[in-house]
Amino acid sequence: MAPIIELKHVCKTYYLGAEAVPAVCGINLKLEAKEYLSILGSSGSGKSTLMYLIGLMETPSEGEILLNNQDVSRLSDAALSHLRNRFIGFVFQQFNLINKLTVWENILLPVKFFRGKLNFDPVKRAETLLKKFSIYERRNFFPNKISGGQQQRTAIARAMIMHPKIILADEPTGNLDSKTGRDILDLIEDLNRSAGVTIVMVTHEQDVAKRARTRIYLKDGRMVKKYL
Repeated sequence: MAPIIELKHVCKTYYLGAEAVPAVCGINLKLEAKEYLSILGSSGSGKSTLMYLIGLMETPSEGEILLNNQDVSRLSDAALSHLRNRFIGFVFQQFNLINKLTVWENILLPVKFFRGKLNFDPVKRAETLLKKFSIYERRNFFPNKISGGQQQRTAIARAMIMHPKIILADEPTGNLDSKTGRDILDLIEDLNRSAGVTIVMVTHEQDVAKRARTRIYLKDGRMVKKYL
């Protein structure tokens, strides 16, 4: 069976004027169904850039990115946006919720941007997620009226609304206290185990990274054998 996403000899270089700034290079990576992977590295190691490449938010300067065995490296922004919306969910350290929308409205937001016919009832799906993540009673609250843990649960529910194959979590516990952080990691682990969602988690904390079954380490934009 082909991996869900595969990176082949991927490099990403940014430019500040005429100066080339390499972010990641020489990345070869396969993500299988139901995998739980952590990307560990210090600040500036390239781990967020790698996550954006996996999440089709960036296109490579060199190499190929395959989604379901199809090269998507040179697709248009509109085509990549459609693929992200359908197959990939995102969870960020800052939650990235829209404060003028309720919890309920934030969770349903990806549905509004989908162009196509859904094979599920989004309202029932949202209700199921709200109850599963213990935020049903907060569904009509605005994000600034709920706790950080509840905001992150809302963000995870939003990431899950479209039945994604992959969840990308960028430092998902970075703004939470240790107990709430553990609860969020337990929730993410359960999504991987019970729902079969592939998880990619970016972190600089070794204790968080150890929750994943597979770990890769980045230093200066390259994969290395261990975290230094």
